[in-house]
Amino acid sequence: MPLLPVRFDAILFDFDGVLLESEYAGNKQIADYLTGIGHPTSPEDSMANFMGLAGADFLTAIERWIGRAIPDDFHTARAAEDARVIAEGIDPVAGAIAFIRGLSPALPKAIASSSSTRWIASHLAHLGLSDVFEGRIFSGAEHVTRGKPEPDLYLHAASALGVDIARAVILEDSPVGVTGAVASGATVIGLCAGSHCGLGHADRLRALGVHAIAHDFDEVARLIA
Repeated sequence: MPLLPVRFDAILFDFDGVLLESEYAGNKQIADYLTGIGHPTSPEDSMANFMGLAGADFLTAIERWIGRAIPDDFHTARAAEDARVIAEGIDPVAGAIAFIRGLSPALPKAIASSSSTRWIASHLAHLGLSDVFEGRIFSGAEHVTRGKPEPDLYLHAASALGVDIARAVILEDSPVGVTGAVASGATVIGLCAGSHCGLGHADRLRALGVHAIAHDFDEVARLIA
C-alpha cells in the first residue's frame, strides 16, 4: 500500500480526542463527580469548560465552575479512574491507527499533549503505536513551563524534531489546544472526528483560527497531501 503524500516537514498530534477516544469518557467522569457533590454538570459542560487543560489551569477552571475549593476526594476519584483506563485501554479515534501507519516512517512526527507522558505512553502501547512515537512524546505538564493554551509545547516539540514550526502541521481537537497551536505559527487542522465533537464544535475551532476542519482522517489525508 503506498504511503500517504505529505507536503509538510512534520506532523504534531494532540493525543486525547485526536488519537484516543478519551475526551468524552474523561469529561463524563468529571461531570458525574461534580454532579454528585451538588454541582449539576453535564459532559458537555465539562468539555466546554475543562477540555484541553491540565495541572493548575484545569483545577482552577473546576473551582471557578463550582465556586469553591475542590474536595480532596476529587483527586482520589480521578486517580482511580485513570488507573482503570490505563490498565484496560481506550478505543482509538476512528481511522487514527490506519492514518498513522500510512505515513512514512521517515516523516518527523510527535505527540504534544497536556496529558502526562505515562498516560500517553501507556495508551500508545494499547494502540500498538509505541514504536511510532518512541522518544517523541511531549507533555505540557513536564516539558514546558507554560502548557496549552500557550504555544510553548508545540514550539518545543518542533525544536526537538529539528523542524521549523512554520513547516509543520498540527492536529488539534480542543479550543484550548487550537489556541496554542495557532499561536505557534504552524498550519493547524481542527479535527472533529472524536465522539466528543458535537454540534457547533467545528464552528468553535474555526472561530479560533484553524486553517481547516477535518471530520475524519480521510479528510486529514486530503488536506496534508
